[in-house]
Amino acid sequence: MEKNIAPKSLQRRKRIMKIALGIVIGGLAGYLYYYFIGCDGTCPISSNPWRSIVYGSVMGTLLGSAF
Repeated sequence: MEKNIAPKSLQRRKRIMKIALGIVIGGLAGYLYYYFIGCDGTCPISSNPWRSIVYGSVMGTLLGSAF
C-alpha cells in the first residue's frame, strides 16, 4: 500500500510547487510592471506597488494552477 501513497504525495508536492512558483513569478512580474510601466495616481492597480504585486501574484496563482 505504501507504493500508492508515494506517487500521490509526489504529485501533490509538484502541484504545490507549481502554484508557489506562479505566486513568486507573478509577484515579481507585478512589481516589475509597476516599476517600469506603472502610472502616477490614476491607475488603480499599477499606481501602488503592493497592489501590483498582489495582482501579479493572483494572476500567477491562476496560471500556475492551470497547468
